[in-house]
Amino acid sequence: MTLQELYDLIHLDESYRIERTVSTGDMDKFQEAICAFANDLPGQRKHGYLLIGVDDRGHISGLKVDDTLMKRISGIRSDGNILPLPVMTTEKVETPEGDVLVVDVTPSFETPIRYRGRTFVRIGPRRDIASREEERILAERCAASLPTFDTRPCREATLEDLDIETIQKDYLPRAIAPDVLEHDNRPIEEQLAALHLYNTQWHCPTYAALIMFGRNPRYFMPGALVQFVRFEGKDTGGKILNERRFEGPLFSILPRLESFIQDAIITKRPIPISILREKDVYNYPYKALRELLMNALMHRDYQANTPTRIYQFDDHIEIMNPGGLYGQARPENFPNVNDYRNSVLAEMMRALNYVNMFNHGIREVKSQLAENGNPEPQFKVDYITAFAVEIPVATDEEAQVHNEPGQVNDQVTAQVTAQVTAQVSDQVKKLILVIGEESKNKGEIMELLHLKHRENFRLSYTTPALANGVIAMLYPDKPNSSKQKYYLTEKGKQLYMQIKSENV
Repeated sequence: MTLQELYDLIHLDESYRIERTVSTGDMDKFQEAICAFANDLPGQRKHGYLLIGVDDRGHISGLKVDDTLMKRISGIRSDGNILPLPVMTTEKVETPEGDVLVVDVTPSFETPIRYRGRTFVRIGPRRDIASREEERILAERCAASLPTFDTRPCREATLEDLDIETIQKDYLPRAIAPDVLEHDNRPIEEQLAALHLYNTQWHCPTYAALIMFGRNPRYFMPGALVQFVRFEGKDTGGKILNERRFEGPLFSILPRLESFIQDAIITKRPIPISILREKDVYNYPYKALRELLMNALMHRDYQANTPTRIYQFDDHIEIMNPGGLYGQARPENFPNVNDYRNSVLAEMMRALNYVNMFNHGIREVKSQLAENGNPEPQFKVDYITAFAVEIPVATDEEAQVHNEPGQVNDQVTAQVTAQVTAQVSDQVKKLILVIGEESKNKGEIMELLHLKHRENFRLSYTTPALANGVIAMLYPDKPNSSKQKYYLTEKGKQLYMQIKSENV
């Protein structure tokens, strides 16, 4: 953005598009403003701008925008407080009077957008919580655009096809702020429409509502089920040892699947780590399988007649869902770029704490598998109509690498560490040496590596290191935290010792 473009923005007459502030610490104010711009109540489809470092009279305050402030504001997009996720960019513009941090917000098609369960809109120069009528306008505008399948009306269905009691008791309190819900006396149809679960134009539920809370989702979507098969051997030609089908709304399927993974798929066995001691080793880490299955159900194509499949073999397990990579996600940028085939369903699963929508699930899965001793998972992203992942079972040799120091068989350690060393790049090896035995933040690591470009640091160093399971985040649930640090996993520590010995 040029200086002239900034000055034009600062003095723009369309006050509903501009919010000026000199505050740098009021995150609630910033997120409410971004939420309001994304809702675009006037319906002009014009971008909104939050200008940090400009006072109400249009004077630049002399602010100095540092990296900490940039990261804090940029993190608003993915911290999960504003849902559905807003489309926004941040840019620092330097002027003779001081810096201005410009937050450019694109009007959303998936309105109403909520910040912590409340819908904010712009009323001229001010922002406020939307009235019932304003929420209705936003919901109807969204229904007209129909951006994804799950927001479409299912005109064959009625409210009788939904479990309204479960929605009111278990979902609405999680999706809407308690004080807002307490005073919401609208008919249930309007309440559901504000959450994209009901279409007021056709007077029927959306597919998202039927997928999550329908009494019989398969009547409208025949492929809406999960099929588990345990085969003897290493391929589908083996004898079927066990078979299960999970049918019904996702609200009831999801907890049953969590229990099934824990009780029927995950097994443990003891392996010796010394003459007198043993260690329990799991065939698969529970959190990794759960994450992969939740992602499969969130991203699958519910228009397809094929079920979501979980096929277990002697040496691996495969999860496959109909529907390949969607939207902006491509084989060449997976898993760094994500997109949502079912945006409303994703929002519901996040509200129910089944997914986080932070776009770091795959990296966490790889890290958990590596910590458990499983070889690298194989993602099959080249399919056009399906997405699959194969997870190899943990071997005793790999599992032994992740024991406490001094309890690992030296021969096994050397063999596995040598395999890992061959798989990582020179940049990752340098990163491992720099981190060493103490956790370090991004700034410390970049300084030790003599790096200046954050994007190069992310793409060439931290992303492949996380993917290989040799480093982990100190705060994995808050990837953009200003306090974030990286440390070596057990796998990374073994590699660290190997690299040091080679450099001696």
